[in-house]
Amino acid sequence: MLAVCFVVGLTHGLPASAQGIPEGHPFVPVIKMAKTAEAAVKNVQDYQAVLTKREMIGKELTTTQMEIKVRHQPFSVYLKFREPNAGREVLYVAGKNDNKILAHEGTGITAMFGTVSLDVNSNQAMQGNRYPITMIGIQNMTEKMIETWTAESQFGECDVKYYPNAQLGNVSCRVVETSHPTPRRQFKFSTTRLYLDKETDLPIRCECYGFPLKEGDPAPLLEEYTYTNLRTNIGFTDFDFDSKNPSYQF
Repeated sequence: MLAVCFVVGLTHGLPASAQGIPEGHPFVPVIKMAKTAEAAVKNVQDYQAVLTKREMIGKELTTTQMEIKVRHQPFSVYLKFREPNAGREVLYVAGKNDNKILAHEGTGITAMFGTVSLDVNSNQAMQGNRYPITMIGIQNMTEKMIETWTAESQFGECDVKYYPNAQLGNVSCRVVETSHPTPRRQFKFSTTRLYLDKETDLPIRCECYGFPLKEGDPAPLLEEYTYTNLRTNIGFTDFDFDSKNPSYQF
């Protein structure tokens, strides 16, 4: 990430006021920026993109890339995997299919079993994932960042940096980075970054790093979600999230 960096501040000490975000806390403009992204997302009824997610599963950093379609109301998700598990399709629609995931493999022996129905929090559905499918998407990503930063704003030891002229591929971005110099139980991540498309204010990537196991080690990446080729307000209908759609293999 190439950008101009501005250091905002570092505070220390005991937890700040437990009511709201303490005035003057470095995270005040951070959360304001995240809420700008949240407001932009509220103008989006649906979208499609390529989602690349990197997650620490156990002790392994895994990478998955998939085509994604999302509709916010009712919350609906269609995934088609590119790699690994090329051709795998996953469908979830809130209130439909007994609130379960429909999934099938694209190739291999397991593809012969056809479509399976899975509880969203079942071991099989959660295999290789840090979060259930109900948490996927740019809206959930932004809400999670706001929730995390709001909780952390009750404490000191918070450093903030801005990268106003960053690039993510061919997209110009504004990036905010928060970090904590010392591991504390109230801090889930050592460093987080949120990328907003400068043209639309939509969130297109977040990165979350853990604390190094020992001094001098790099911070391990725990979660990273990147949305590329994002197209919004396409006008998806129920049929775009229907297992009977002939474009799908369910």
